[in-house]
Amino acid sequence: MRIARYTTGEDPTFGLVDGAGEKIAEISGDPLYTKIQLTGVTTTVDEVRLLAPVIPRSKVIGIGRNYAKHAAEMGNDLPEQPLMFLIPNTAVVGPGDPVVMPPQSERVDYEGELAVIIGRVCKDIEPDEARSVIFGYTCANDVTARDLQQTDKQWARAKGFDTFCPLGPWIETDLDPTQQHVVTRLDDETVQDGTSADMIFDVATLVSYASKAFTLLPGDVILTGTPEGVGPVQPGQRVSVEIGDIGILENPFVRHTAED
Repeated sequence: MRIARYTTGEDPTFGLVDGAGEKIAEISGDPLYTKIQLTGVTTTVDEVRLLAPVIPRSKVIGIGRNYAKHAAEMGNDLPEQPLMFLIPNTAVVGPGDPVVMPPQSERVDYEGELAVIIGRVCKDIEPDEARSVIFGYTCANDVTARDLQQTDKQWARAKGFDTFCPLGPWIETDLDPTQQHVVTRLDDETVQDGTSADMIFDVATLVSYASKAFTLLPGDVILTGTPEGVGPVQPGQRVSVEIGDIGILENPFVRHTAED
């Protein structure tokens, strides 16, 4: 089941997207909290503006160096345990929204990733319980101000700027997270081509590990790490993240100066 959050120019609403990714059947309420009920209203994806499929009420949890080849390309050792960091929910934007490259940074990188959406409150769960608390999955771009990441020696600012966490195009609730093809394109060039099967720590392990540090709430997002091939974006370029059973998330990058 694919669940989109969208607007036709009025308040955001949710809908079920068909298998072709073309039609949307409106549902009532927020599916994270209420039973899914169709309203009878239908539209097409082309007629609406897709929004970030979820705005975390609590947190986005990032996972660093979760692919061996990515760790190697960055000159880092493999982590012995998941490497977690927090991203503010103000960083989240949706499909087509511009990623604003801040004046403080001279190098902003793309990082295509599979994102996990938590569906219910949980704490201290084991990996074999993770599936029961996952609502679904979406595409993410864990945008990073690489120069600031290196100089700050921690990642809050480098990964937390407004617009630095695009999510979308919708949530897929029925998906095998162990066998997803993750492809990132810079304009029309493929720059990342990986598979979730190569994660050092799988989704179940990540959800369990995070839950033993933080209470996870409905709508929380866990970014699962990026394959090799990360690199810089220039103003005016577009980055798309495609995950096999989900779809494509695409965003333009723009540069704002300190005077803007």
